[in-house]
Amino acid sequence: MKLIRYIALFIVAFQSNAQISDFDDIDFQKADSIALACKNEGLDNLPQLSYKLTSNLDTDAERFRAIYMWVCTNITNDYGLYSKNMKKREKYRSDSLKLQVWNDAITKDIFRKLLKNKKTICTGYAYILKELSNLSNLNCEIIHGYGRTSTTNPDELNAPNHSWNAVELNGKWYLSDPTWASGLEDPVSKRRKFEYIKGFFLANPKLFAINHYPIDQKWTLLSIDQAPSFEAFMEAPVIYGKAYRNLTMHSAPKKMHNLINKYQKIKFQYQLLKPIVEDDIRLLIDDGIDSIKIQPSVVSIQDKFLTLEHQFNYSGFYDVHLFIGDDLVSTYTFKVKS
Repeated sequence: MKLIRYIALFIVAFQSNAQISDFDDIDFQKADSIALACKNEGLDNLPQLSYKLTSNLDTDAERFRAIYMWVCTNITNDYGLYSKNMKKREKYRSDSLKLQVWNDAITKDIFRKLLKNKKTICTGYAYILKELSNLSNLNCEIIHGYGRTSTTNPDELNAPNHSWNAVELNGKWYLSDPTWASGLEDPVSKRRKFEYIKGFFLANPKLFAINHYPIDQKWTLLSIDQAPSFEAFMEAPVIYGKAYRNLTMHSAPKKMHNLINKYQKIKFQYQLLKPIVEDDIRLLIDDGIDSIKIQPSVVSIQDKFLTLEHQFNYSGFYDVHLFIGDDLVSTYTFKVKS
């Protein structure tokens, strides 16, 4: 039994390295061009659409990219339907029979709007990505679980609320989120606007796990010691869609809400996706009265590993937002004791 356990752990650990960097030798420009050229295609003939997207591509990674890009750029997020679904699920949370009736009804509505208007919510995105991939002989699964965005209230996150995909390429599984890749949620209006976010394609499982928690833990693609507990997931910082443009990993702080002492130095650590310059790094610090943007007292960039330090010299409660250039990357709170 011990041998089986060790083999299983080795396989999972190997899978945890599965991310876009495995395909650095592939130029996805051709796949993207094909997807964009099929912009006016409908969903009335999925085998034909799948063939058009993939028949002239050489690798499974390119074929999946073309399908994924088409889904992200042609399916519209129906935020009204999503909001209605969340409210109903919360309303019927304690009544399993009414909840099941609602789930059956909303499922039909989701797929009706998807096929007729190319509008849907996360379940529809994940479904159409899986179907088109399977038609191209790509092994793609729908993953159900919990998703946290900047507008998610952890106190209300008492049931699975999100779906995404895992795809098998060259014998390894990879994670992608076509819903979040297709647009960003505005923290004020709580609506999405289209803006393709490339970092959700074959994402680093460690970064992905900060705001995705699958019901079936094997789909973290992380070893047992690396996969976060549900409690850790709920306590994690808010990372925004634009974090996936800049990071492959978020290391510290581990929590959204932090209790510290005055004069204590706080360390922020990240793995960068691409080279940046120190002048692009800013912390926006809000104490409830004033909001100031500063450069951290310590900024270190070595081999794409970014370390920042900041010291709070006054007691109080602070919201701290990390910016890289104009991109809002992450948010934390600090209660500073005297």
